[in-house]
Amino acid sequence: MEVVNTYLETQASVCFSVLYNRYSGKIFGKCLALLKDEALAEDATQEVFTKIFLNLSKFGEKAKFSTWVYSITYNFCIDYLRRKKKMQNLFADDKEVEKLGDQVADEVPDEELMEMEVAQLRSVLDYIPVDDKAVLLMKYQDDMSIKDISELLNKTESAVKMKLKRAKEKAFRIKHEMFTEATL
Repeated sequence: MEVVNTYLETQASVCFSVLYNRYSGKIFGKCLALLKDEALAEDATQEVFTKIFLNLSKFGEKAKFSTWVYSITYNFCIDYLRRKKKMQNLFADDKEVEKLGDQVADEVPDEELMEMEVAQLRSVLDYIPVDDKAVLLMKYQDDMSIKDISELLNKTESAVKMKLKRAKEKAFRIKHEMFTEATL
């Protein structure tokens, strides 16, 4: 990436401003989706840019720059949630989801997720573990390829496919429970 290389060679602040203007909105959006708090997302965006600034020389161009930025953002938010132990309070435990039983088929087609109303989908995403939510958002909101997700998460492509399958199953189970009970 030309802007990155120019910055590394010259330390010109205008280059970093270009990167900030290009990626800050996307980073803020990811932080907001994961942290669910606007003030935290704003702080996280600044922290992520600090990490990018300090580690820019480590960008090896093995992946796209946007994937590298997303990786830093994702890891920062997950680490923050783990440190604050919010995962226990905000998301249903995997065991609770499994107690819902085998109400879905082995494979939940993508169409099932696409047919959910936006409000239903948001509600469902609030109740699945953050790792599952993140992988679903990467695939369906950010339109990332399995290969890019596997590089980002440092997992094999087959592991990412299995994680997506399980995340879709959890989302469908929760949707079924939430909206079946609502109609009773």
